[in-house]
Amino acid sequence: MRYADVTVGYRGTRVLTGVDLTLGKGERLVLVGPNGAGKSTLIKSMVGLADVLGGTAVVPRREECGYVPQVGELDASFPVTARQVVLMGRYRRIGWWRPTGPADRQAAREALDRVGLGDQGGRPFGVLSGGQRQRVLLARALAAEPRLLLLDEPFNGIDVVSQETILGVLRAVTEAGTALVLSTHDLALARELADVVCLVNGRQWAAGPPGVTLTAETLSRAYGVPPVPVQT
Repeated sequence: MRYADVTVGYRGTRVLTGVDLTLGKGERLVLVGPNGAGKSTLIKSMVGLADVLGGTAVVPRREECGYVPQVGELDASFPVTARQVVLMGRYRRIGWWRPTGPADRQAAREALDRVGLGDQGGRPFGVLSGGQRQRVLLARALAAEPRLLLLDEPFNGIDVVSQETILGVLRAVTEAGTALVLSTHDLALARELADVVCLVNGRQWAAGPPGVTLTAETLSRAYGVPPVPVQT
């Protein structure tokens, strides 16, 4: 994936400018910034849900990406089981008009197992906890066998068990070669997980290794507040 001087937004309205990023196989990119900074828009631009308004953007084809939105963006009342949600991750591979086959169902079972919910496939998606729903959405993305995995604030409001499960899965899939883009407000998590941190707020303020990017001075400029010591 490569973004060179990219501007992203919606219907001609700019949200985030000056994005310069390169992400290779198995690398982990973490987006950091305040609410409204453009993190979600940047992730959505990688799957065609937001517009690239300028610059050069090179990303895998949509069917080669796995996207996990924020839990709050979903309608939990939709009458589907956890297994059916995960099977949706296969549709871009097989086509929306074709029925799922044994290989697709096996991929869904394996994805649910990977996120620790192999025994929950028959339960309605809406009755699961927030953390369980987020894990089901991650399983849906994994079932697509993506080259690029995109997660938008995956740890907001979820339990510790789900967070640790998700982190374990993310480490495993990136070690196997899948590239990762993840947004978060958690600076400690960004420092622990990222190969590259991209600091945004209306524009890209910095990008590089966590120790270079997450400094008190850089965070102060990006967030528009006086500098405070950064815990390491």
